[in-house]
Amino acid sequence: MKSNVSSGLISWPFACGAPVAARGDVATWQVSRANDRLEIVGELRLADASAIWEALRAHAASPGRQLDLDLAKVVTIDGAAMAMLVDLRARLLAQSIRCELVGGDSHVRDLVALFRGDRPPTAQLRTVRANWIVRLGAALQRTLHDASSFVAFTGELAIAFVQLLRRPADANLRSVPSLIGRAGADALLIVLLLDFLVGFVMAFQSAQQLQAYGANIYVADIIGISVTRELAPLMTAIIVSGRSGAGFAAELGAMRVSEEIDALRTLGFGAMSYLVVPRIITLAIVVPVLTLVGDCVGVAGGMFVGRTSLGITPAGFVEELRAVLVLSDVWTGLLKSLVFGIAIAAIACHQGLTTRGAASGVGQGTTATVVRCLFTIVVVDTLGTIVFRGVVA
Repeated sequence: MKSNVSSGLISWPFACGAPVAARGDVATWQVSRANDRLEIVGELRLADASAIWEALRAHAASPGRQLDLDLAKVVTIDGAAMAMLVDLRARLLAQSIRCELVGGDSHVRDLVALFRGDRPPTAQLRTVRANWIVRLGAALQRTLHDASSFVAFTGELAIAFVQLLRRPADANLRSVPSLIGRAGADALLIVLLLDFLVGFVMAFQSAQQLQAYGANIYVADIIGISVTRELAPLMTAIIVSGRSGAGFAAELGAMRVSEEIDALRTLGFGAMSYLVVPRIITLAIVVPVLTLVGDCVGVAGGMFVGRTSLGITPAGFVEELRAVLVLSDVWTGLLKSLVFGIAIAAIACHQGLTTRGAASGVGQGTTATVVRCLFTIVVVDTLGTIVFRGVVA
């Protein structure tokens, strides 16, 4: 039987010649290898941790198919030494080598259990348990948690608006004009361009079919109704969610992780009344106004196609538009845009205030804001279309 002994009295060639710690003239520990068993003897303490680890690695260099760690002759062992033994066992198991911590008195076994040396490694447990049922349950749990958090946020927001009606001075309404400038005036150019192009494309796609039936003038009907009811509110809300919604979430998220919001609470300023309410009011004003502007430029895009491709004069286009377009077409689109603006601001502020972590948390919150805003916009638009179907024929 082959046996290699490493004790605390000699220098290890694999430890760069550093002597192993010992007490007096008596070795405090030793490690020996006998076939498929690694016998550990003596007192294993933090002071000798480096040398013990090198000895364990040297003897476990060719482990075979099984290598147990025998603790029967261990007199004393502390947490650092036990952590090394458990780590060595985990490394061997990762190489498909059977390894167990065997032997030892009741105190040693208790320490083994404390460090989970008698269980499969955590990585293996995670691999076994992370099946599709567990992933589905985790996703459902996160969804329910986010939903309950947003419901609580909505309740706090309602309370903040009631308090605003009682004490308007408590709200940070002085920031609303600057927020309107950032969310509205700065976004005006892109809204004008995109809504014009949407009206242009809608009219251009309809031109060929209308010409085939000699119904060129009806391009005004298509553009007027589709733009005011659906396209202008939808496109404006998408632009605002990707621009202002993401900006609000990133701004509040950065304030959250830098503890500025906690500092405001310390000074007596509530996050709802001071930060969230002004942003809700801002988008409730900005999105309908931008939608109304989008209605005009979308119709202008359709009028341009009618003039250049269908031979319809601007006066004839406007006359047909006045005949078919009613006020309810416009106000239903504006009402949708009002709901869009409130929803975008609420989602963005909620994501910002619930941000955790550092820069990565802010990025994740911003991404989640855009995705949830787009989903909410589509859902609200669908519900609004169904509700207003009986109102606007």
